[in-house]
Amino acid sequence: MLKTVFCLMGPTASGKTALACELLPHYPFEIISVDSAMIYREMDIGTAKPTKKELAAAPHHLLDILDPPQSFSAAQFCSEASRLCEDIFNRGKIPLLTGGTMMYFQAFQQGLSSLPDADESIRAKIIEQAELLGWEKMHAELALIDSVTAKRVHANDTQRISRALEVFYITGKPLTTFLAEQKTKSPYNFVNLALFPENRAWLHERIALRFDQMLHDGFIHEVEQLLKKWDLPSTCPAMRCVGYRQAIDYLHNQNDYQDFRDKGIAATRQLAKRQLTWLRHWPNAYLFTGNHEETLPEIMAIINKMMDNSQPD
Repeated sequence: MLKTVFCLMGPTASGKTALACELLPHYPFEIISVDSAMIYREMDIGTAKPTKKELAAAPHHLLDILDPPQSFSAAQFCSEASRLCEDIFNRGKIPLLTGGTMMYFQAFQQGLSSLPDADESIRAKIIEQAELLGWEKMHAELALIDSVTAKRVHANDTQRISRALEVFYITGKPLTTFLAEQKTKSPYNFVNLALFPENRAWLHERIALRFDQMLHDGFIHEVEQLLKKWDLPSTCPAMRCVGYRQAIDYLHNQNDYQDFRDKGIAATRQLAKRQLTWLRHWPNAYLFTGNHEETLPEIMAIINKMMDNSQPD
């Protein structure tokens, strides 16, 4: 029988961290963070990292594992997550993967194709070209190279456009060719619990309130300190995280404070929309559309059912 791994997914600001912390007293879970921004040290406010109080009650694996100049791939995530899952099972507990980086979830659950390693010089040229021409032109170029990937990737999804172009420039083959290759089957049975708020106005309001709280808590100062301490180019993955890109533009006097705030909130809403699109088509996912009070008992009912079914006869 395959070992069961629980996955708590959802768009940004939907309450995943709070919900995971509420589940912990009821089940033998250990939380593994699935977040491509929370992996970085000294990026606490802008990533909405769990508070010290939350972490004291509910420790998270894969937080604060890299310095901002470093990069972290989906393949590295899969390796670390696999190691942690086995450690957690060996302690007699159950992994609860919690986060919103859907590419990491997909890679871990559905396997990885043999993609080429990142080439920082090519990536830098792509970013430079995008800054000159705009990402819509880069997306149009991708459509000529790989129409299947271009249809799947939104024109605002700069990270995936960049990676798809990079793969083509390195290999001469479209990303679709690699994704069609046979992938390694996962040794786990995944139970996917997806927060999928039907009330988009509620989610948009939470995103705006959280962004304003980040500003109140010193987000701009956090970015200033990062730029002061590290030599972080615009191509650095850490500085391409939502909110940080807009903050850097503001600090470089490319827009005023109100414009920065509005763009930061808009970019976060776009991220949430992409995450919801992933979740809408996620195979074998339980979608929870209600508010927090409704969602918690519904999720606990599914967990109880799955844990009962996973017990040996």
